[in-house]
Amino acid sequence: MSSDHEGHSHPTGPVADASVRTAVPTDAPAVGVVQAAVWTQAYAGRVPDDVVAQFVAPAFAKAWRSSLENPPEGVHRLLVARAGEQVVGFAAIGPSQDPDAGPARGEVTAIGVHPGGRRLGHGSRLLNACVDHLRGAGAEDVAIWVLADDEATRAFLVASGLGPDGAYRDRVVSPDGDTLREVRLVASLAPDDAEPRG
Repeated sequence: MSSDHEGHSHPTGPVADASVRTAVPTDAPAVGVVQAAVWTQAYAGRVPDDVVAQFVAPAFAKAWRSSLENPPEGVHRLLVARAGEQVVGFAAIGPSQDPDAGPARGEVTAIGVHPGGRRLGHGSRLLNACVDHLRGAGAEDVAIWVLADDEATRAFLVASGLGPDGAYRDRVVSPDGDTLREVRLVASLAPDDAEPRG
């Protein structure tokens, strides 16, 4: 097939127009698609199939649209990673709700990159943007909970500068009371400490 663009060379390597920005309500459907793919992959085989079947894009999109149109008080943000105009990842931040957390602890409450967009730096860009937003809001440290047996995600976060602080919790993940263990990773956001890095 011929086209007017034949003969033009295209650069190879990282996506030049990869970016992270604060989400707007019209991003909700795309975030829903990404979250459904990420959650399905993360939880398949870990929770009952009927629970995984509820991880559908429209349900996630509805929840995100609602929170974006009526944001909660405080430092809550939804960030999206984009390849060009396509949303390929997301991250949500807010103040930590952990009982032992001080008022200056922020939390990455969710982070994920679509399986088709991984290993291109989107996760690192998202995590760095989370840190920038939390630090700008006065947070002194950041926490994130991760499935105890999710070695890939934990390795990414540890390589980015977070580390386990010994805390864990068992989250109920089904109507029958099934639980999954999560561990907490933390990092200081003080300028003179080693901050999370991509």
